Amino acid sequence: MIDFNNASVFKLSPCNPEDVAGEITPLFVQGEELLAAFKGARDYIVFTNKRLIAVNIQGLTGKKRDYTSLPYSKIQAFSVETASTFDLDAELDLWFSGLGKVRLEFKGKVDVRALSQLIGSYVL
Repeated sequence: MIDFNNASVFKLSPCNPEDVAGEITPLFVQGEELLAAFKGARDYIVFTNKRLIAVNIQGLTGKKRDYTSLPYSKIQAFSVETASTFDLDAELDLWFSGLGKVRLEFKGKVDVRALSQLIGSYVL
């Protein structure tokens, strides 16, 4: 499982969902759709209409991968912190039942309000 306490793992930038669709869609259940994708140095996160999937690319060759599924139904609370003039990173904090807090840090121009709406539409 990904170490969600290591913030450096999750300095995420937007990426084209089609870039990861070939690898991630075989994990989908019936009716699941890929909505957004964000990449870090090696790892990436995808948001679907049912869950958040964190992909941890491991080893020197990067062929070994860990897929962590975080269903929206297990989110107890969430918060967003938008970027500012001096702090260019935005954060999304999610509290999962049985797991605790997961923090995702986004660099660049990421609309965390839209992510908040996405999460809220499935949680509230």
